[in-house]
Amino acid sequence: MRVRNSLKTAKKRDKNCRVVRRRGRVYVINKTNPRFKARQG
Repeated sequence: MRVRNSLKTAKKRDKNCRVVRRRGRVYVINKTNPRFKARQG
């Protein structure tokens, strides 16, 4: 999992990426390709 300051760029890399908020943090999750996981905050 990567920690980034901009998740919009991480989201654009794959069409299955979703941006999710959990416990005050923002996550990018991808079921089909878990290598795109990222978090912010």
